[in-house]
Amino acid sequence: MKRVEKGDFVKVHYTGRLDDGQVFDSSEGSQPLHFQVGSGHVIPGFENAVLGMAVNEKKSFRIPAEEAYGERDERLTKVFERSELPPDFDPPLGQVLSLTTSDNQTVYATVTDVTDHSITLDLNHFLAGQALNFDVELVEISDAPCPTTCGCGCSC
Repeated sequence: MKRVEKGDFVKVHYTGRLDDGQVFDSSEGSQPLHFQVGSGHVIPGFENAVLGMAVNEKKSFRIPAEEAYGERDERLTKVFERSELPPDFDPPLGQVLSLTTSDNQTVYATVTDVTDHSITLDLNHFLAGQALNFDVELVEISDAPCPTTCGCGCSC
């Protein structure tokens, strides 16, 4: 029976929960997640957990924060004076903004404080500092990527 090895392409159905039971992501009702083990397209703890699994095997595991999105880094909380921002920029508290860096990378920031004089953005991943709990079922193992029409390597 074939078991997942580094370099294999796999498809998994999954549900991700925080320690308090809140579901933060799931493939339920959609296509399974497709990725190459060892490629770095999913968090390291997730890749490591599927190693050795066989098709139709189910597994539950917990990934500590440092193997998921890392610990929170308070240096990634930035305060911007209103004078530095466009005059009509007034995001609501909790809004997630998509920002483009000088090297054309997209990063996301959560608005954590809004005053008359400043806006505070948290650039940490929204799951930083959180342990992640997963229930997964391995659906398929392949030695080649699945064909997609979009070319992005996403679920197919």
